[in-house]
Amino acid sequence: MKKFLLFVGGLIAFFVLLANLGPMVIFGLSIWLLYIVFKKFMQADSTGAKIGWIILGLFILSISLANIYALIGVVAIYTLYLIWKSWKEEPEIYTNKDYDPFTNFENEWAELNR
Repeated sequence: MKKFLLFVGGLIAFFVLLANLGPMVIFGLSIWLLYIVFKKFMQADSTGAKIGWIILGLFILSISLANIYALIGVVAIYTLYLIWKSWKEEPEIYTNKDYDPFTNFENEWAELNR
């Protein structure tokens, strides 16, 4: 039952990721362009150039804010990672007698009483 629920959760997260893939690309591109505009703003010497870079930066910032819901896709990627990690976990089964907690307790108790 656990594997089935993980599969359904992964399927839902995958479809959410696909639905937000376009806005994620635009959001990433706009953040990268904001970085470039900031670097060019810092390098500009004249006031006119700085005002131009600020206007361009505000325009790109409005594009990135319009695609802020693309962060839902990032959450979907993280959810897929957690589901994949949980899927790979194997339950620990102690079949060896050395791992029996009562045997280890008896051995430790015997060493303490010496």
